[in-house]
Amino acid sequence: YQGFIFIGLINVKGEPKVIEYNVRMGDPETEVVIPRIKSDFLNLLQGIGDGTFSEKDLEITNEVATTIMLVSGGYPETYEKGKKISGIEEVEKSIIFHAGTRNDNGTVKTNGGRVIALTSFGKTMEDALLKSFESAEKIVFEGKYYRKDIGVDL
Repeated sequence: YQGFIFIGLINVKGEPKVIEYNVRMGDPETEVVIPRIKSDFLNLLQGIGDGTFSEKDLEITNEVATTIMLVSGGYPETYEKGKKISGIEEVEKSIIFHAGTRNDNGTVKTNGGRVIALTSFGKTMEDALLKSFESAEKIVFEGKYYRKDIGVDL
């Protein structure tokens, strides 16, 4: 058991909208939450394990973090693997998390539906999103897709 998902309906200008709260701390939630922790993460985990967590200092950055997930075309349905990925070395403003990638003799290739997560920081959500979107444009692979409505208030 990793958590729960709550799905509800809200009224937006007379139209029903589905809202989902995913509270499982899986992928990609972890990529946006864990990087904000400034404290020694291993020390915190040890505190959870040995019952001394309440004695630990938990420091979290005040900056906002956003994560954009680059996926293979067709995801979550059928998608192809083995597409060459380029541009990773050009990303400077984001943390890169490899999800569905593999190293094929020195060449990074797609190997799953969720390919790469890009996490960026900013003083505002808009600043962080801009960095994540800029980084997303630098990474290239056939069929690359990512949502551009993340962080947008509907």
